[in-house]
Amino acid sequence: MRSGQQAALGKDLLDFMDALAIPQATLAGFDWGGRAACIVAALWPQRVRGLVTGDGYNIQAISQSLKPRPPETEHRLWYQYYFHTQRGVDGLTANRRELCQLLWTLWSPSWAEGPSRYALTAPSFDNPDFVEVVIHSYRHRFMYAPGDPALEYIEQALVPQPPISVPSISLCGADDGVGPPSLEDDDVEHFSGFYRRQVLPGVGHNVFQEAPQVTLQALLELLER
Repeated sequence: MRSGQQAALGKDLLDFMDALAIPQATLAGFDWGGRAACIVAALWPQRVRGLVTGDGYNIQAISQSLKPRPPETEHRLWYQYYFHTQRGVDGLTANRRELCQLLWTLWSPSWAEGPSRYALTAPSFDNPDFVEVVIHSYRHRFMYAPGDPALEYIEQALVPQPPISVPSISLCGADDGVGPPSLEDDDVEHFSGFYRRQVLPGVGHNVFQEAPQVTLQALLELLER
């Protein structure tokens, strides 16, 4: 199956490191990439020297996914519920570039270079597996689609929300249209080693592209530890 579940993302990253014979790395990622990086850091900490994560602890608490959230949050996640329907599948299939461009804009509303950068990213949405993987991801995380049996051992290891022990820096965009950072750091309890959180004014969801210098500084800080 073409899986978009979180275990697949983590396993892909681990396999990628193995294929390149990288015994240990400092990882950086946001959203799906941040989820992959957090999973590898949590479950295989011996492979991770440090972690720069976009918007904190990105491992999903799937068992809690059906619990209603505040209306403002539910409003921002409309696209996820859209993908639970056949209309969403058909819409993503027929209008993938337009739909993704809308989300790109909503998620990073203050990013002046966003429109021009989108044109560089959009061709990746033509991948023949794109729709299947996206739909599976947003259904699996709400328990509306089964996972890959070969990855079940990873999913089970993620159920207790394992802590991340490697040195970590969380970069959060103050203008993130998916999930604006809260005043209090709700993720700190998930990090058991060195950890700091930095909220970036004027930055949206795509933290690393919107604030490349801050991202580089965070990586260098971890590499110097």
